[in-house]
Amino acid sequence: MNDNQKPVGPKPTDKACPICGRPGVEETKPFCSKRCADVDLSRWLGGVYRIESPDRPDAEEADERE
Repeated sequence: MNDNQKPVGPKPTDKACPICGRPGVEETKPFCSKRCADVDLSRWLGGVYRIESPDRPDAEEADERE
């Protein structure tokens, strides 16, 4: 590539896309595309991903009743 030529396409990032493993892109960081970002969002909204908590929600409700 000459100094006069600019790279074509989105600028890649150093990290791989967490969904498909392709190089990430600045515009959709950390994903490689809007599609992979949407797949990730769908997984969060569908309950595939969860953040575990040491407390059980039903235990708090039982404490409040007593």
